[in-house]
Amino acid sequence: MSYTRRSKDELAARVAQDIPEGASVNLGIGQPTLVANHIQASREVLLQSENGVLGMGPAPAKGLEDYDLINAGKQPVTLLPGGSYFHHADSFAMMRGGHLDICVLGAFQVSETGDLANWHTGEADAIPAVGGAMDLAIGAKQTWVMMDLLTKQGQSKLVKACSYPLTGIGCVKRVYTDLATLACTPLGLVVIDTVPGLSVQDLSRLIGLPLKV
Repeated sequence: MSYTRRSKDELAARVAQDIPEGASVNLGIGQPTLVANHIQASREVLLQSENGVLGMGPAPAKGLEDYDLINAGKQPVTLLPGGSYFHHADSFAMMRGGHLDICVLGAFQVSETGDLANWHTGEADAIPAVGGAMDLAIGAKQTWVMMDLLTKQGQSKLVKACSYPLTGIGCVKRVYTDLATLACTPLGLVVIDTVPGLSVQDLSRLIGLPLKV
């Protein structure tokens, strides 16, 4: 196999490419926050952060950070014209009330049918960090996951069934990874694209599951 993994910025750009015009989108903590930097200013996409921000723009230029204006990951952000910030409870009402078209989350594991595990590895010394993930995974009309395909030990994060505590059942529609983009369906994983040089057969071997095209 001869292929190059997508960088984090390339992966974020790949996610941004699929966000439709006019969508309201929550970007979760971690890699998903990078998506804000790859949405063209000419496109109308409304970004929400669970700490109570609507209308986020890209990260500020170095030296122009305002730490009174941050996302849920405590990173400084910008606010586009017409943007607003508000109480945490109002933000969760948005998330739980079905007002978000898409949420983009990180994950520890995603099952082939779209179960999501992203808040706890189950290890005795691990620190649980559910935050608003459960509210987002179930409240958004679509849940997308953005993650590395393999762990540092080389194990696939896409699995037949999650072994970690679940965040949501059957909620993930798409998984964007550094090697491929896939859809989770009731019949299993469907390949949307792979990085150049990586065949579907090789991807299937890496994941350890049959794939549909």
